[in-house]
Amino acid sequence: MKDQEGKTIKSIKIGDQKWMAENLNVSHFRNGDTIPEVRSSFEWIRMGKEGKPAWCLMQNDTENGKKFGKLYNWYAVTDPRGLAPKDWHVASDDEWTQLINSLGGGVLAALNMRTTGLTDNLDKANENGFSGLPGGCRNSSGIFYGNDSFGYWWSATELDTSSAFIRILNYVRCDINYKIFDKICGLSVRCLRD
Repeated sequence: MKDQEGKTIKSIKIGDQKWMAENLNVSHFRNGDTIPEVRSSFEWIRMGKEGKPAWCLMQNDTENGKKFGKLYNWYAVTDPRGLAPKDWHVASDDEWTQLINSLGGGVLAALNMRTTGLTDNLDKANENGFSGLPGGCRNSSGIFYGNDSFGYWWSATELDTSSAFIRILNYVRCDINYKIFDKICGLSVRCLRD
């Protein structure tokens, strides 16, 4: 299977779900429209406040883009033109919960989701192929943080008009939790097969 830009989609089956094995890394919606890249903090905040879709690379570094994929604001995630490739969708909060539960929950799920980590037996980390890298995020002030310590992913589930549910994979404490983040933030995206 290929995404809207012709790149092969790597996938893995975990429980009853088929997940992408890496973060989404597209700069076009499914219909072919371009998603704007936003580099400056000022412009990132403006786009979010106006409810416009945007993406960036961690610290605006192309090497980070190759490794971690793109960071998207909520408005790109939920745009009706479709961020997810054909036959895929952005995972809901309930679908994230299902994934985490099928991997044993809490610390056990975190160990199984991260690519490498602080464990005596690194061969056990990521044996299911999820490959959850600590790619960091961009906060609602347009500041980058968390690179090499945290993986942040949007869910497709909103709380209210300004915030939505996310998942955070903490490499330092080895856990995975849900939080509520401002829709202006820039986070990674994982998709599920329809």
